[in-house]
Amino acid sequence: MSRPTELWTSWQSLARKVRSNRIWRNPLMRYVALALAAALMMIAALSPLASVMVEGWSQRDLELRARLVFRSIRDQVATGMAADLDPQLVPRFERLAEDERILALGYCTAKGELRYSTRLLPKAVTCRTVQRNKSDTFVTVRDGDARIHVSAFPITTGTTSGHLLVLHDLSYIDVRSGEARLYAMLALIGVATGLGLLATAIVLGLMRTWARSIHNAIVEVQAGSGVSATLRRSDLPISREVHAVLAEVRLERRFTEGIHVEWSPRTLHLLLQEELPGAEVLVVSNREPYIHNHENGAIKLQIPASGLVAALEPVMRACGGVWIAHGSGSADRETVDRNDRLRVPPSSPTYTLRRIWLTEEEQEGYYYGLANEGLWPLCHIAFVRPVFREADWDHYVRINERFADAVVAEATTDAPIVLVQDYHFALLPRMIRKRLPKATVIAFWHIPWPNSETFSICPWREEIIDGLLGSTILGFHTQFHCNNFLEAADRFMESRIDREFASVTLGGHETLVRPYPISIEWPPAALADQAPVTACREAVRERFSLSAETRIAVGIERFDYTKGILDRIRAIDDLLTRDADWRGKLVFIQAAAPTRSKLDAYSTLQAEAMQLAEEVNARHGNDGYKPILLNIRHHDPAEVFELFRAADICIVSSLHDGMNLVAKEFVAARDDEHGILVLSSFAGASRELGEALIVNPYDTRGMANALRTALNMSADEQRDRMRLMRDLVRQRNVYRWAAQMLLDAARLRRRETIAAADRS
Repeated sequence: MSRPTELWTSWQSLARKVRSNRIWRNPLMRYVALALAAALMMIAALSPLASVMVEGWSQRDLELRARLVFRSIRDQVATGMAADLDPQLVPRFERLAEDERILALGYCTAKGELRYSTRLLPKAVTCRTVQRNKSDTFVTVRDGDARIHVSAFPITTGTTSGHLLVLHDLSYIDVRSGEARLYAMLALIGVATGLGLLATAIVLGLMRTWARSIHNAIVEVQAGSGVSATLRRSDLPISREVHAVLAEVRLERRFTEGIHVEWSPRTLHLLLQEELPGAEVLVVSNREPYIHNHENGAIKLQIPASGLVAALEPVMRACGGVWIAHGSGSADRETVDRNDRLRVPPSSPTYTLRRIWLTEEEQEGYYYGLANEGLWPLCHIAFVRPVFREADWDHYVRINERFADAVVAEATTDAPIVLVQDYHFALLPRMIRKRLPKATVIAFWHIPWPNSETFSICPWREEIIDGLLGSTILGFHTQFHCNNFLEAADRFMESRIDREFASVTLGGHETLVRPYPISIEWPPAALADQAPVTACREAVRERFSLSAETRIAVGIERFDYTKGILDRIRAIDDLLTRDADWRGKLVFIQAAAPTRSKLDAYSTLQAEAMQLAEEVNARHGNDGYKPILLNIRHHDPAEVFELFRAADICIVSSLHDGMNLVAKEFVAARDDEHGILVLSSFAGASRELGEALIVNPYDTRGMANALRTALNMSADEQRDRMRLMRDLVRQRNVYRWAAQMLLDAARLRRRETIAAADRS
C-alpha cells in the first residue's frame, strides 16, 4: 500500500472514531485535546506577533543607518550640487554602497531628474517616488519579488534643491522574521508541552483517586448495602450525583437492561413488587377519575376531560391502592358504599375510589375561590388578575385538613406512599407529615411555578411553600419550574438550599425537588377501538358537512383562558385574510369542554370565542362554508381520538402550561404517522416534542405562517417528524413518569432504613 493511501486510511479510521465518540469518552483525552488546542491558539497568536516585532525593529535600524549615511555625505552632495556636476560624487556613492546592507544611492534634482546613481539602483525606483516629499520620507517599493526600502532626504543649497536617495534591500529582514517565527514557535511548543505534561500528570493522579473511590462505592452497592456509612459524602472525593447514581444501580438493574425499558402496566407492577414490596399507594386529587351524573332519568358514567386524570388513571390501574378525590357528580352519592368507596374501573375493578363531599360554600371558597381565582392565574401568568380572599383561604385550609384526615383513614400502614396532586393541595403534604411521620409523600405540581417576584403576590406564600416542603419529593414538569421553586424557597423561607443536590431542608426535613415530565399511557386505551384514519376522516367530514377536499385543523381542550383559544382563531383569520386561496378549503374545529363557568373569566372567554368565531365566519365564509366550527360540549376519549385521527393539523397554543397532554395524545393517536402538531413554546411539551412546529401564541402573524407551513408540508416530512415524536412518547410514557418517582421513593426509603439502623 502506498504512503498516501496509508495516510488516507489512517485518517478515515480516526474520523470514524471521532464520530462515534470513542476517543472523547476518555476524560484524559478531552483534557489533552483542550491543552493542545490552547497551545495551537497561543502559537497561532504569538508567532505573527514575533515576526511583526522583528520587522519593526529592523525597519527602525534601517532608518537610523540611512540618516547616518546622509549626514556623512551631505556636505559632499551639497558641493556637487553647487558645481552642477561633480565627477567624484559617483565613485563616493559606489564606495558607500559597498556596505552589505546598502543596495544603492542616488540623487534627484528638484525637476525629478536622476543626476547621480550607483549601478545597482533598481529601475523600479525613480525620482517620481520622492518628488512630492517635503521632509524625511521612508518608502517601501517592490522590484519584482524583492522589497526595497527607500529613504529620501531633501538637500537645499542656495537656490538648488534635490533629494538624496538611500536604498536598502529588505530581504534580510524577511529571513530574520522567519527565524523569529520559528524560534517563537519552538519556545511556545516547549512551554505548552511542559504544561501539558504537568496537567496530564495531575489529571492522571486525580483520575486514579476517583477511580479507586468509585470502585469502592460500586463494591458496596453490589454487596447490596447501598451507600453505607463508610461511604459518606464527606469521606470521598466524589460528588453527590455519583452517590445518587450508585445508590440506584441495584434498584434499576432489572428495569434498565438493554437500550431502554418498555414501560407498561406490567413493568410498573413488577417495580412495585421488586422495590416496594407491600407498599401501599394512595393518590389524592381534586378531580375524580369517574363521575356519575343523572341524565334523562338514568345514571350516566362520565370520564372528565382532565390531563391529570388521563395521566394518573392508568397508573392506578397498574398499581392498585386508593384514589381519594372530591365527589362532584350529581349521582356520585348513589353509587358509593356506606364508607363512600367505589371499586373502579367499572368494567374491571383494580383500585378503590374514595369520594370526599364538599358543600356548595366550601366548593366556592376552596375550589373556585383560592385555587382557581387565586393560584391558577398567579402561576400561569396569563394576565388575568389573581384574586385572594381571606374567607377563601380559610376554606382552602379546612378542605386540605379534611383530605389529610381521609388519607389517615384510608392508610392501612404507618408508612404509605402518598401521591398528592396539584395546586388544590399545597398544604396537604405538611398535614400528612404531621399525622403520618413515616409516610413517603410525593407531591406533584401540575401547573407552572412562577418566579419568586410573581409568587410574592400571594398573601400566604410562606404557608404554601411550607406545606409543599412537607413532601419527601416535590415534582414539577420542567427543570425551569424546579429552579423557580428553589428561588422562592430561598427568598421566603428560613431554609437550607442545596442547589447541587436540588433539595430544601426546613426544620430538619429534606425535600427533593425534581423534574418529572408527565406523559400519557402507551398505547392509549382510547385508541383500541378506533377505526382506520381514513374512516375517522370520513366520519368527521360527514358529521360537520365537509367536502372531501377540505383540510381539517383541530383544537381540543377545556374552555380555559390559558389555552390560547382566541389566539388560534385570530391566526386562522390572518391566514385566510392574506391567503384567500384557502377559503373554502380549510376548517378549524374547536372542541371545548365548558369548565368553571361560575367564574367570570371563563364565561367571558366562552362568549368572546363565540363572537370572534361569528366575525371570522362572516368575513371569510358563505352559506355552505364556515372556517371556524365551535363544538362546546364534553367529548369522551373515543370522540377526541377520532378528531385527532381525522385532523391534518392539531393546534396547541397554550399561553402558559405545565405540560399539556393534548399534544402527546395527538401524537399517540396518529399511528398512520401523518398530521402536523403546531405547538406553543410556552407549553412544557415543547421541551420534548421539538419536531412540532413551535410557535409563539402571542404572535398572530407567526402562528398564521406556521399554519401555512403545515398545510404545505410534504407527506415525507410529516412522517419523519411524527415518527420521532411517537418514539419519544412511546418511551417516555406515563408508566415511566410514575416509575421515576417510585424509584426515587424506594431509594429514599432504603436510605432512611439504613440511617435508622445506624442510629440504633
